[in-house]
Amino acid sequence: MANRFSYAGRRVVVTGCHSGMGEATARIVRSLGAEVVGVDIKPPTVEVSSFHEVDLRDTGAIHDMVDAVVAAGPVDRLFYCAGLPGTFPALDVIGVNFIGMRSTAEAFVRHLPRDGAIASISSSAGMAYQMAAAQLDPLLACETADEARAWVAERQGQLEGYSFSKMATILWTIRRAATLTPATGIRLNCISPGPTDTPMMPAFVEVAGQDFMDNYPKPIGRNSTPEEQGWAMAFLNSDAASYVSGENLFTDGGGAGGMMTGAIAPPAPPPMKGAR
Repeated sequence: MANRFSYAGRRVVVTGCHSGMGEATARIVRSLGAEVVGVDIKPPTVEVSSFHEVDLRDTGAIHDMVDAVVAAGPVDRLFYCAGLPGTFPALDVIGVNFIGMRSTAEAFVRHLPRDGAIASISSSAGMAYQMAAAQLDPLLACETADEARAWVAERQGQLEGYSFSKMATILWTIRRAATLTPATGIRLNCISPGPTDTPMMPAFVEVAGQDFMDNYPKPIGRNSTPEEQGWAMAFLNSDAASYVSGENLFTDGGGAGGMMTGAIAPPAPPPMKGAR
C-alpha cells in the first residue's frame, strides 16, 4: 500500500518558516520528502531549497514572490503559517493573518495542480466565527487586498485584531473551499490550535494575561508543541486527506469542542491590556 503521507516529489511553499509552527511544518514535510520553498520576513531556521524574504502585508511583494517561485518550478502545496499576535496594530495583524493569507492563497491557486492543496493556521481564538459572521462579511466581501486594508484601517480602533483575523480565516476557508474545490480540485483547509509553546507565547501573555493563559481549557493538560501542529498541517496537505476540504480542524486537545457544547466552562474574558 502506498504511503499517502509521503511528500516525495512534491514542491511546497511554507510561509512563516523562521520559527514556531511554520518552522515545524517545514521540517516535517521536508522529512517526508518535500522540496521546501521558504517564505518569511526573517531567514529560515530549517533547511530549504530556496528562500524568499517577503513582508506579507505587501500584496505587491506577495505577487512578486509567487512569480519567482513558479518561475523556478511547479508548486504542489501551500502552507500558510505566518502570523502576528495582538501586540501589533490591528491593521498589521489582520494584514498578515488574513489579508496576506488570502492574497497568497489566491495568487497560488492558478499555479497549483488539480490535486493541489492549501492549509493555513487559524486559532481557537476564532471559534466564535459563526456568531461574528455579520461583522466578518464586509471584510470578506472586499475583492482586493487594498480594499480590505482600507476597511480595516477605518475600523482599527474597534477591532481586536488577532481574534478577528482568525475568525475571518476560518469563515473564508469554509466558504471559499465550497467554490474552489469544485472548480479546480484544489483542497483548502485550516487548523485552529489552542495555546502552543512557540516564540509567540509571551506576546499572548502580554495581551491576555498570565492567569488567562494558565486557565485556558486544555483537556490534555498542557500546551501543544509546534510539532504537534505541524503534523496536523502535514496531514491536511497530504494525499491521506484527499477527501478533506473546507474544514477547520480544531487542534486544541478538545478545548473548543468542550466550550462550544457546554461541557467545559469558558475562561473569564481576558483584560486584553496589550491589544491595539
